[in-house]
Amino acid sequence: MNVAILSNIEPGREREVWMNYRIQELPLSERPYEKCLQSGPQVLTDAELLAVILRTGAVGKSALDLARSVLDLPGGNGKSLTGLHHRSIQELKQIRGIGTVKAIQLQCIAELSVRMAQAGAREHLSYDQPETIAAYYMEKFRHEEQEVLMCMMLDTRNHLLGEIFLTRGTVNASLISPRELFVAALKYQAVHIILVHNHPSGDPDPSQEDFAVTHRISEAGELLDIHLLDHIIIGDRRYISFREQHFLP
Repeated sequence: MNVAILSNIEPGREREVWMNYRIQELPLSERPYEKCLQSGPQVLTDAELLAVILRTGAVGKSALDLARSVLDLPGGNGKSLTGLHHRSIQELKQIRGIGTVKAIQLQCIAELSVRMAQAGAREHLSYDQPETIAAYYMEKFRHEEQEVLMCMMLDTRNHLLGEIFLTRGTVNASLISPRELFVAALKYQAVHIILVHNHPSGDPDPSQEDFAVTHRISEAGELLDIHLLDHIIIGDRRYISFREQHFLP
């Protein structure tokens, strides 16, 4: 925008006018709000969706420019929204124009996307069908940078009673306490349990430690008449079920 034009703007409104100017420079067919109204949100790019959420930009940068800067953070490759799940508030605030409020908005929209995906998968959840369990946890785990081990507690009819977090980091038999797991299982009055964990590498093939953990928990459960039905390992859009592969002891 011409400096002379800015000099004639009411003091305090320079930023607002600058932002409107930048968006107005775009052809009507390329403005995020207009595109959404005309054709629906499905036609918007990732950057345009983010721009609508951010609403405003900063001096010299439109909301669309800010959105592109978010996607261009290291690891994001400027192509998708998945990198948002790995961004801290401080990392997001390193972008000029992203303050605390906008950083929180971005983190919340990333978390909302995970919960929406899980809610959709939960409707099809069947505890005797490993693929539905994998689908339920897939979106939750695919953004984790460390291994996370969860345990699902089930009743006699395989209805979910609850789930507990066991450990974060490398899944190691020496670091997992069957005592804590089965104290929780008894509290829930669980009859069956299912282990679920992720492999951040994307490869769901079980390691020797995965086998060791599975066997240790299975053996402890048999003593308490709480049966391990499955151990499901989540990779990148893939999974391995110990039950399907006949790996269970």
